[in-house]
Amino acid sequence: MAGLWLFFMALAVVYLLPGPDMILLLQTGARQGKGAALATAVGLAIARGCHVALAALGLAALFKAAPWTFDVVRLAGAAYLLWIGIQCLRTTMLPNLNGSNATGEPPRYREAIQRGLLTNLLNPKALLFCSVLLPQFINPQAGPVLAQFATLGVVLVAVGLLFDSAYALAGAALGRWLQRSPSAQRLQQWLFGSLLIGFAVRLTFVQQA
Repeated sequence: MAGLWLFFMALAVVYLLPGPDMILLLQTGARQGKGAALATAVGLAIARGCHVALAALGLAALFKAAPWTFDVVRLAGAAYLLWIGIQCLRTTMLPNLNGSNATGEPPRYREAIQRGLLTNLLNPKALLFCSVLLPQFINPQAGPVLAQFATLGVVLVAVGLLFDSAYALAGAALGRWLQRSPSAQRLQQWLFGSLLIGFAVRLTFVQQA
């Protein structure tokens, strides 16, 4: 596929932009360690796979035909981000080099995967991104459209997982560094929590193009 490299570059630009996924990964890595952050990345990857499948099924067309469905997903996603942000502000859990939280319990990977899954799955902007971007790189003359769509979808998920894993590891490294300063831990907690709440508020006002 001639445009595959260009598609990769377009994805790289998008994944480098700060967003709720990036903040969630950094926050999880800093507060709960590498394992929980990587589990969150897996949840985000599953959500992106779902977005690719939904885009292929034409869910974006449903959003256009029934705008209330877009609003339902948008408000649910905003509420979920708001809840995560508030939980971040309220938590007293400190990072631990052994990968455990302040109570000595191991990270709950299932909850981390679920958090990543819901954060991305309830973001209608991510679905619309897939619905708009993927068709631009499909050439009907190059072979079966479904096979091209599937190939692009695999690349989208794989590239996203690569970037998310890097953010997860960066968050874990940040958490180890923050162990030296309780005041810096508190600042990080309020910064990431406030950013997540800010993304929730912004998603509340998102409209379809």
